[in-house]
Amino acid sequence: MRLLRALLKAALGLVALLLLAVAGGCLWLHEPRPDGTPGADADALARRMMAAVDADAWSRVRVVQFTFGGRNRWVWDRAGQRAWLRQGELDVRFYTDTRDGYALKRGRRLAGPYAERALEDAWAQFCNDTFWLNPVVKAFDMGTERLLVPTDDGRAGLMVRYLSGGVTPGDAYVWRLDDAARPVAWRMWVKVLPVGGVEASWDGWTQLPGGAWVSTRHAVGPVDLTLTDLAVADDVEALAPGVFSRP
Repeated sequence: MRLLRALLKAALGLVALLLLAVAGGCLWLHEPRPDGTPGADADALARRMMAAVDADAWSRVRVVQFTFGGRNRWVWDRAGQRAWLRQGELDVRFYTDTRDGYALKRGRRLAGPYAERALEDAWAQFCNDTFWLNPVVKAFDMGTERLLVPTDDGRAGLMVRYLSGGVTPGDAYVWRLDDAARPVAWRMWVKVLPVGGVEASWDGWTQLPGGAWVSTRHAVGPVDLTLTDLAVADDVEALAPGVFSRP
């Protein structure tokens, strides 16, 4: 019994040390969010960034299909304000303005709290995945703030803070731009990450029919986030026939 207690005490001590090490590592990696300067210059840089990806062309996209991170397949009917998510054995269809919809698992319709949970999760993933699809065009969304911040390469970086909306209001991103004001990377100060200043690259730029540009590859440390199966259309049935048909 004494041996067991001693082993248990040693194991708890090891766990405590590991937790302290992880906490210390996070503190060491964490960078405080930089101060920035709002005003006309920040807004002008934001407009240049949006023009570099042809935000006007993106505003005319009615339906877009993509797969995020290799597991969430989406058909987003922007004109009809509805979305379809396929994630493994789960299918969820909902309206993006009201969040009303339904969910199927292995072809069977979910009910009660299971359906509610599936719709809540799908909404949260919709906010995340469609944000990564093209956040450049959201620099002037309601509840945003734009600020100029210095960067390591001497260029002016653009911070966009989302003070309201979405799932995690208060998140902030600092864009690093090339000479044409197209994003090269951003650094994140977001609630879902335990450290501030994590950088993600913006690579694999693809031009969609109509002219809009979308980045399809993001390196976040050792992790690669990709957008695949990217396609747009003017009508849902032309892109994904029957996807919003009720079972």
